[in-house]
Amino acid sequence: MNKRSVFVPAFLVLFSPILPAQAQVNPSDSYVRTEAWITARDGFRLFTEIYSPKDVTDRLPFILLRTPYNVTNSARRLDGYLRELAEERYIFVFQDIRGRYKSEGTFVMQRNPRKNPKGIDESTDTYDSIEWLLKNVPRNNGRVGQLGISYDGWLTVMSMLDPHPALKAVSPQASPVDMWIGDDFHHNGAFRLSYGFEYAFSLEASRGDTAFVFDKYDTYEWYLNLGALSNVNAKYFHDKIPTWNDYVNHPDYDQFWKDQTAVPHLNRVTVPTLNVAGWWDQEDFYGPLKIYAELEKHDAENKNFLVVGPWNHGGWSGRRGDNLGNVEFDSTAPSLYFRANIQAPWFAYFLKDKGSFTMPEAHTFQTGMNRWMSYDMWPPRTHFTQMNLYFHGDGRLSFDPPPERSEEVYDEYVSDPAHPVPYRPRPIEPTYGRGSRWYTWLTQDQRFVHLRPDVLSWETEALNEDVVITGDIVAKLFASTSGTDCDWIVKLIDVYPESYLKKHSMGGYQFMVANEVFRARYRKSYEHPEPLVPDQATEFTIDLHQQDYRFLKGHKIMVQVQSTWFPIIDRNPQKYVENIFKAKESDFQKATQRVYRSRQYPSHIKVSVMR
Repeated sequence: MNKRSVFVPAFLVLFSPILPAQAQVNPSDSYVRTEAWITARDGFRLFTEIYSPKDVTDRLPFILLRTPYNVTNSARRLDGYLRELAEERYIFVFQDIRGRYKSEGTFVMQRNPRKNPKGIDESTDTYDSIEWLLKNVPRNNGRVGQLGISYDGWLTVMSMLDPHPALKAVSPQASPVDMWIGDDFHHNGAFRLSYGFEYAFSLEASRGDTAFVFDKYDTYEWYLNLGALSNVNAKYFHDKIPTWNDYVNHPDYDQFWKDQTAVPHLNRVTVPTLNVAGWWDQEDFYGPLKIYAELEKHDAENKNFLVVGPWNHGGWSGRRGDNLGNVEFDSTAPSLYFRANIQAPWFAYFLKDKGSFTMPEAHTFQTGMNRWMSYDMWPPRTHFTQMNLYFHGDGRLSFDPPPERSEEVYDEYVSDPAHPVPYRPRPIEPTYGRGSRWYTWLTQDQRFVHLRPDVLSWETEALNEDVVITGDIVAKLFASTSGTDCDWIVKLIDVYPESYLKKHSMGGYQFMVANEVFRARYRKSYEHPEPLVPDQATEFTIDLHQQDYRFLKGHKIMVQVQSTWFPIIDRNPQKYVENIFKAKESDFQKATQRVYRSRQYPSHIKVSVMR
């Protein structure tokens, strides 16, 4: 297929929304479970559960899912995330990766891919497991498909670097790809404190999942009382959590992080690949889009595809998906639609030669209009124009450039690390604690910080017609600080009308469409940070990633800028120090932040608008 930039408006044509009727019995009831210990090439054994359909005489392919999260009683996956596949009938294989739960060996967080060609890694463990399955599980047809969400998605990526010949289709879903640039632990060098702290402890405090016990329900207050990051080892971890020690010892984008990223290894498309992402993924949105983009550079045989829906992290796995938090999608059941009309036919085609292949290059859910769209290139180019949303005085946002010629035209605020802006409404429950709102925080109403003195906002007039943005969103900030380092957080927001007829309680709702943080010390180089010159206007380019979103007539478009986002992002001392993980309490200081909006310094958001 020749991948031309052609917009395909016939949404819901290639995949008609035929949703499966709910089964009266669980699919797992028709499967038989067995256990196996698969020996890897270095002699360590990997615990594996195998589910084979009852009373099936045909030869069937394997569906493989490897995980650090415990495979015991994986029948629940057959009745949820994998239901449509289970009804299609496969041999399902679930495996604890080495060092986790029952599997032998030592667990290493995201074991470096391809670091030692003669050693072991998740790729070789997968290869060895497939080889064993083909030889020891009866009535298989010699084909394997692999999929997984989050860490399991990353394990799927590892499997396709040097794949076993029997691996015929993969679907890495919500997979991280670079833990320093844009996934779980850092975003553009800014450390994701609450997530990085709690996740590392849960995976490395024991072979199971052990949650850190907080003495306060509101972790905003706990992390604020923690003080400087140097207190983590001094008071709690005592150098016993390897991943935390890695954070401390490698604050910049050095070889340690470069060894972990999969990006350099995505230099060929080895098997058909279905990349899956969620627009409001609170953990790994950067990864799947980056994996798709890197593979696409080498996709001469048209094997690389993308699906993005209105989901949080893995939100397509076990429910209809008609809403995410307070935001509703008009009963379109995007999760059911994906599993029944995209994921199930994908694996049936490549593993069973079933059906015909009609997959569009990119299949994305356009929120606002709430419909699936098909494109033969991502991001699409035809029928779209690059436009800028400029910051103006009196909090106005407009596609018209600023008229002011003077350099000294700006809005400002004081950023105080002692009183950081919360990233979601308090109380901020432990990330995976009871009742946590972590899962939907990206869709929460941003009015809880609007009009704070340390948050700037600009918004358009009510739109006279729909505005559709599709593809890349980039913030260009011309800004300064009175300090020598700082963070910039930029948010693109859909402001609902005050009178919202669909649902009265959503009147005036501020729905965050895109966002990102950037640590200013890395403006020139991720490898070699530099202090800022105080009070000097500096250009910052901040990638807000991608979207397919329709701002409806009567809504407004808003941009918010701030310098703290706590505790999802650690506090920047706002005074340059060599290593923020080793900063002292005395290093933290207030700073005056200025965002310029003149002709010379035209701060704006660059978007691709459908014409």
